Amino acid sequence: MPDFLPFTRPSIDEATIAGVAEVLRSGWITSGPQVKSLEAALSRLCGGRPVRCFNSGTATLEIALRLAGIGEGDEVLTTPLSWVATANVVLEVGARPVFVDVDPRTRNIDLSALDGAVTRATRAVIPVDLAGLPVDRDRLYDIARRHKLRVIEDAAQSFGASWRGRRLGSFGDFVSFSFHANKNITTAEGGALVLPDESLVARCEQLRLQGVIRSGEDGMDVEARGGKFNLTDLAACIGLGQLPHLDAFTQRRRALARRYFHRWDRGLGCELPLEDYEQSNWHMFQVVLPQRVERARFIARMRDEGIGIGVHYPAMHLFKLYRELGWREGQFPHAERIGRSIATLPLFPAMADSDVDRVCEAAAKALK
Repeated sequence: MPDFLPFTRPSIDEATIAGVAEVLRSGWITSGPQVKSLEAALSRLCGGRPVRCFNSGTATLEIALRLAGIGEGDEVLTTPLSWVATANVVLEVGARPVFVDVDPRTRNIDLSALDGAVTRATRAVIPVDLAGLPVDRDRLYDIARRHKLRVIEDAAQSFGASWRGRRLGSFGDFVSFSFHANKNITTAEGGALVLPDESLVARCEQLRLQGVIRSGEDGMDVEARGGKFNLTDLAACIGLGQLPHLDAFTQRRRALARRYFHRWDRGLGCELPLEDYEQSNWHMFQVVLPQRVERARFIARMRDEGIGIGVHYPAMHLFKLYRELGWREGQFPHAERIGRSIATLPLFPAMADSDVDRVCEAAAKALK
């Protein structure tokens, strides 16, 4: 049998590995010059906007909410079809997540339903670019302006994607990126927050590291409760090695997605993703299995063929934590149906075209 094909695998070159070794030898392995260099490089990529790095994409979302003043008694609109961190951070700052169903074609939050979900307590919206397909930024920001809402873009999956020719992160309000090991660009663990203006930088840095303010040679004060969210230089070094490959990685992912569409048997009854080769970064290639198919059995059969399948994501309002907050089955039928049957197929830059063919053939066998 051929080697096992995971649903994703990072591509890290030898120069980056050597660079990490140099950082280890330098004696400075926590936040330092590598982090500053990565922040500067990300800022250039985002049109000169201020960027600060964190130890996870989850941390960037929490800090963005705090910087936006979201807290007790506030409501934040978001999608139920995302990694649970998207809503957990809302709870973390004392606010209430309010879910809005997804558009079954894009699998992103249904913008036509946002207006009806706004209440007097609504203060912000967290859209998610599922699998790297951008939410319609024009409609999103038009709605946000009309209701005076802050926008925290959960772009964890869409680094390198764009909207109408503009790179995500180069415009908008807060923009949160993740550099987790399964993302298009990785720092092993980590994330970055793009800030709407320079005035928030100092506060952002305070909240990133215990709220500490330093002055002079030995002055220290704390005026806000922060966290331990800083990125290490080891992680930043990996990110600096990854960035030059971003465009090549994105183009390769798009080419692999094209091949999936070309080779996939449409008679299997699966729902394919929206076909977008201009804006999506194709973080994941996901199919929604027919309702007759038991997903766990499909995953097991594909594993038997040496192919890894991911699940991204169950509808989070059905998790026990959110059921206890009053959410229930039947409220968001599109997200629930997709969440029950979605399957992530292998997609990463090092894949060969023949790997896509192999996945398609195995899936046809498993589904038939």
